[in-house]
Amino acid sequence: QVQLAESGGGLVQAGGSLRLSCTLSGGTFGAYPLWWYRQAPGKQREMVASITGGGDTNYADSVKGRFTISRDIARNTVYLQMDMLKPGDTAVYYCHMGASWGQGTQVTVSS
Repeated sequence: QVQLAESGGGLVQAGGSLRLSCTLSGGTFGAYPLWWYRQAPGKQREMVASITGGGDTNYADSVKGRFTISRDIARNTVYLQMDMLKPGDTAVYYCHMGASWGQGTQVTVSS
């Protein structure tokens, strides 16, 4: 069974950067795209970025030019590099692949 584990969240000031990691176990990249989602308090979960088995990427308009999704196949890990962070990026960030979701990691951006 595929398991996903996020890490790298924390508290950062506006304009700062964080890098989130999502490590995959019990499966391999390639069969499905891997997605990063986020959910802010009182809001619906929304897609942030995705990367396909072939390495194609896609981003929500709200993060284009600030966030970068990448992967290290040897480490079974997908990263979300988040730069120029804004208070509106505050949320719990989740990785998702197939039917599996990680437990989430909290990102808080202070103004």
